[in-house]
Amino acid sequence: MSKAERYDAVVIGSGEGGKYLAWHLGQAGQKTAVVERRWIGGSCPNINCLPSKNEIWSAGVARMVARAGEFGVTTGPITVDMRQVLRRKRDMVGDLVAFHLERYKATGAELIMGTARVVEPHTVEVSLNDGGTRLLVAEKLYLNLGTRASVPSVPGLAEARPLTHIEALELDRIPGHLIVLGGGYVGLEFAQAYRRFGSRVTIIERGSRLAKREDEDVSNEVERILEAEGVELLLSTEVERVDGRSGDHLRVLINTPGGHRTIEGTDILVAAGCTPNTRGIGLEEAGIELTDRGYIRVNDRLEATAPKTWAIGECAGSPQFTHMSLDDFRVIRDNLQGGNRSTKDRMTPYCMFIDPPLARVGISEKEARAEGIEARIAKLPMKAVLRTRTTSESQGFMKALVDDNDHIIGFTMIGSEAGEVMAVVQTAMLAGLPYMALRDAILTHPTMAEGLNGLFGNVPPKRG
Repeated sequence: MSKAERYDAVVIGSGEGGKYLAWHLGQAGQKTAVVERRWIGGSCPNINCLPSKNEIWSAGVARMVARAGEFGVTTGPITVDMRQVLRRKRDMVGDLVAFHLERYKATGAELIMGTARVVEPHTVEVSLNDGGTRLLVAEKLYLNLGTRASVPSVPGLAEARPLTHIEALELDRIPGHLIVLGGGYVGLEFAQAYRRFGSRVTIIERGSRLAKREDEDVSNEVERILEAEGVELLLSTEVERVDGRSGDHLRVLINTPGGHRTIEGTDILVAAGCTPNTRGIGLEEAGIELTDRGYIRVNDRLEATAPKTWAIGECAGSPQFTHMSLDDFRVIRDNLQGGNRSTKDRMTPYCMFIDPPLARVGISEKEARAEGIEARIAKLPMKAVLRTRTTSESQGFMKALVDDNDHIIGFTMIGSEAGEVMAVVQTAMLAGLPYMALRDAILTHPTMAEGLNGLFGNVPPKRG
């Protein structure tokens, strides 16, 4: 066995929270190592958030050019060059990887490329990508293991070699007919993007509606937008068998409310959730407990069950967003410095980058009812926001929940620039401002955020 090397801190995984923690500790003079199996910087800059939004933007450009006539602009025949789409995405990823390598160099944190296994408490064996092994002994151990796409146990599906988000972002061709399994975040973004590139697209969702974590009116609007672009939706539908090979020809046997049928396609994308990368690497043997779903069991300070061991990001069961992993870093950093920071009651904003985007912060109507919270509901169609009259982007609506103390407890928007408008509302929520602050604010005309005046002007009076 290799001779043990001692470190103040070892971080397994170079995702958002882990890398920022490593850079922070390295700059503070601690001897720090980060073990990364493949993706320098984690999934976000390589195979997830940024690459997908890069290609979604290209799809949006294709859509806008196709609509050019609406705006009085004459264009010629439109074609999509997926090789150039892929090249643009890869160039961005290359620049981001270079940035990360420079940060490791500048902070003094050591990046070790290899596969980690915990062989004893605070002892990590690394099978190096370029051969050989190293044995790292850590004073403190941080686990930033991430997740991977789940592939349902449908007969024939694994043998069909389906696309996941990783392979879908590496296509240099336009699928003839893309079948998407799953009507959640990832599935909807890819479905709309490839429809705009020119694919025929079918979404198969076992539930009764898309985006099922959202309120029904939100799901209905998402479905309307996708169907208007020609995406076929098969809801309350189970996949019973898959025959063939993705990238060539597929036959998918499904059970719909109307009975059994078979659909044929060229490619199949699995977007059916994620599985944490926690099994089979020695965690439980080292006293690091897992939950029934395979996530690392942590308290609200992200401390694992083993001493001087922390978990960060998705593997700790944190909301599966890069910005929440970054906040996990802040929680650990501040507590290491004597603070008392917690993950309890965090405000989790998110944005689904379909077009128009769907953004939410705080609770939904459905969640308010489940928690017995009396909330006043205000809605405003996007066509009532004058900015949309100038852009012809009037789909969707804004919705806000206000409690009896006049505080905003939830905001949802499906509409152009939803993520940016949501940030305005989130800031008001963080500051504890009453909804009247946004109702009466002087907001620039004509902007999307100006719609907040109208939205909060629609808040019903208090009951009784």
